Order: sequence, then structure tokens, then C-alpha cells
Amino acid sequence: MSNDPASRAILPEGWPVPRGYANGMAAQGRVLVTGGLVGWDAQGVFAEGFIGQLRQTLLNVKAVVEAGGGRVEDIVRLTWYVTDIATYRASLKEMGPVYREVIGRHFPAMAVVAVTALVEPQALVEIEATAVVSG
Repeated sequence: MSNDPASRAILPEGWPVPRGYANGMAAQGRVLVTGGLVGWDAQGVFAEGFIGQLRQTLLNVKAVVEAGGGRVEDIVRLTWYVTDIATYRASLKEMGPVYREVIGRHFPAMAVVAVTALVEPQALVEIEATAVVSG
């Protein structure tokens, strides 16, 4: 939940405060969307393991948002696609520090979807982002 007045988290009255995500976001500005990004570097080399790929995927999301004139605080939605939900669940403790390293303490609306495969056979995670860039 960003300090940016252009976006704010939505929490229905009486609902518990979510940890690590928002139930909804409201924002004003120019919409910037990413494609599904995976955990490879600029040379197409995949990072090792789920956490390595997650870190690189988040770095890739950040790079695209910044190339579009935004900041990570402008992200209002992330959709994660994972090929192994058990690995995702087992990695929650390790994911927090990696997420905060790249995205900080900004927690937009998020969804995690388990899928049987991704287009890139080596990919373990793919993330799409929606940002609303002010100005």
C-alpha cells in the first residue's frame, strides 16, 4: 500500500487486513500492462530454481514498468502463474525477502494461478503486471 496518492488499496469495512497483497486497488493515470514475464535475463538465460526465477521475474516486471515511465509503486495488480503450487506454498518464507528486495513494501492486488505448463518449458513462474502511471 503505497504512499502515492494516485493509487490506494481498497479494503471493505470489517474485512481483515491482508498480508502481502491488497484485495483491490484504485488509481488514476495512464494504464501500463506487461505481458507474461518469466525468470530469464536479457540474454534469455533462466535463473536457477523457483526463488531464483521469481527474483528475476520480478526484476523483469520492474524493468518493463520503469521503461514505460512508471515505478513499482504504480503497480496495481500482479497475476502470478506457477507450475507447481506445492513449491510456491513451501517457498512463502523465502519469497517475502525476495519480493521486498525488488518491489519493496508495495503490495498491490494479486492472484496466484497454478498451471500445468508455461510456454517457455524451463519457466517455473510467469507474472503479468498492471500499473497506473500518473501524469
